[in-house]
Amino acid sequence: MSTNRFGVRTLAKGGAVLATAAILALTTAGPASAHVTASTPKDAAKGGYTKVTLRVPNERPDAGTVKLELTLPAEYPLASVSTKPTPGWKVEAVKEKLATPVKSHGRDVTEAVRTVTWTADAGNRIEPGQFNEFDLSIGPLPDNTDQLVLPTKQTYDSGEVVDWNAPPPAEGAEEPERPAPVLKLVAAKADAHAVATAAADDTATAPAAAATSTDDTARWLGGAGLAVGALGLGLGAGAVLRSRRAGKPTA
Repeated sequence: MSTNRFGVRTLAKGGAVLATAAILALTTAGPASAHVTASTPKDAAKGGYTKVTLRVPNERPDAGTVKLELTLPAEYPLASVSTKPTPGWKVEAVKEKLATPVKSHGRDVTEAVRTVTWTADAGNRIEPGQFNEFDLSIGPLPDNTDQLVLPTKQTYDSGEVVDWNAPPPAEGAEEPERPAPVLKLVAAKADAHAVATAAADDTATAPAAAATSTDDTARWLGGAGLAVGALGLGLGAGAVLRSRRAGKPTA
């Protein structure tokens, strides 16, 4: 009985220690991971278009988020930027003149969206312990970089402004306190039309190859047939000679 009680007490103490460790881990990891982030439903291919989702958590226990301002990179102007309505929020996209026009769908684009701002309607906000998501569609994505850094300002109804603008750290370096959202870009896949054309070419050459193979096989079989026929004739002639010799009377 005493052994069982000792075991129960030991398990209880162990469970308490694990629970305490879990709580500490959650409370210490929470603030560090509660960043404004950018994501896409699938890989964002260079030269293409994509939907970007900004996820905005509320980090403050006594204030609500009421405004979000996204800045798009001037060095990689995006000819097309459109926003998705977010219930309870107004959105405004502001354009700027480009120092150097860019081509899009065969035309020169002389201005591009530089900032997108979401502002909460009266009485609306991202509450403490909650988050919201804001969507936009952008493109064509640049083909001369592997990422887009998207600095974002988060404003609370207390008047505090948190600027998520730190660039990505170097490999092996610590993450900054307020990192900017980053959109990773991947190389575009092979053109679907080119792939289809190559497949069609392979299909077209297949009958010719098959015909050549069939012709070679027929020739081989024909040669083999002639050889067998010649062998048969030789054996037949030999049999006739042997039978004649067997039938010839002896002196």
